[in-house]
Formats: sequence, structure tokens, C-alpha cells
Amino acid sequence: MTNKLPLTEEPTLRADAARNRERILAAAEEVFLERGADASLDDIAKRAKVGIGTLYRRFPTREALLAATNDERLMALTEASRRRDDKLDPDACVRAFIKDLVAHACHYRGLAAALGTVLKSGTPGCRASGEEARRLLLRAQKAGAIRKDVSVDDLVCMVTAISLSIEQGSTTKSRIAHLTDLFLDGVGVR
Repeated sequence: MTNKLPLTEEPTLRADAARNRERILAAAEEVFLERGADASLDDIAKRAKVGIGTLYRRFPTREALLAATNDERLMALTEASRRRDDKLDPDACVRAFIKDLVAHACHYRGLAAALGTVLKSGTPGCRASGEEARRLLLRAQKAGAIRKDVSVDDLVCMVTAISLSIEQGSTTKSRIAHLTDLFLDGVGVR
């Protein structure tokens, strides 16, 4: 059973403000893909053909902009995770979700370093992925697959570590599954 989550809970924007927001998000996606998560916000505003003040009115921090550009992907990742419930055991569901998060954190160069802050930004996608991580972790802990002292923050640290390793070139994306399994085997029940 898939619960459809709302993509936005923002108040309705005026038509011109909504257009500006969408232009900023489209420009940010392009610039972040080209130059990484630490790309100039001035460059994003220029590409969106808005003033920097307009960008900051919509997205007061870089992390808020990163979270907004990743919202739909995080929602899709969460929905895919929920669809696995009937197909996989609790341990396998956590592993699949972590692997998906690691792959997601490698979407832009530099996103891995900001991941923890981005996930706490409160956007619908960030909240949904956090809630899903908590749900999966609790389910795996109840099943005895993961130690009771493991937290969602521990999982985010693991995702960040694997993602940074990939981003910095010390490993490849093909090793995501292996590294995830190594970490999760380490937090398994003793």
C-alpha cells in the first residue's frame, strides 16, 4: 500500500512568485549538476533571471535550496521504500533504503557533505524520508535485525560516510551495496 505524500505544504504563492520559485529550482538543478552543491547562489539567481534577493526570499540558505531541489527525488525514494514492505524482510528494507539514500547523496558533487543538514530542513521530501528511516529502523529493531541503540542519526552518518567516500574517489558507486552491508552488519544484533 502506497501512501501518497503531498509534495508541498507551502502557502499558495502569487502566480509570479510561483514562476520565480520554479525558475530558481530549475536553474539550481542545472547549476548544482554542473558545478556541485557549493556552486554560487549568484550564478543560480542569474540563470533563473531573478535577483539574489528573490532567491533568498524563497530559500534563505543554501541547504534550503538543496533540500527543495531534492524534494521530489526524496519523495520518490520514500514511496519506493514503502512499496518494498510486502516483498522484503525488515533488514532488507533498511538495506535497500540506505543504498537508495547513498545513491541519492551522490546526485550532486558536495551534496553528501551537506546531507545531514539538508535532511533536517523540514521540506516535505526531507520529512518523509526521515519518517521512513525511523519507521524502517524501528521495524528492523523490533524484528531483532538491528541493535536497539542505533538511531536515525547513526544511519545518516553511515550514508554520509559512504557517499563522501564515493565522491572523493576512494571508492566507486558499484561498491555502495558492499559498503552498506558492511556498515549494517556492524550494527546488527550481537
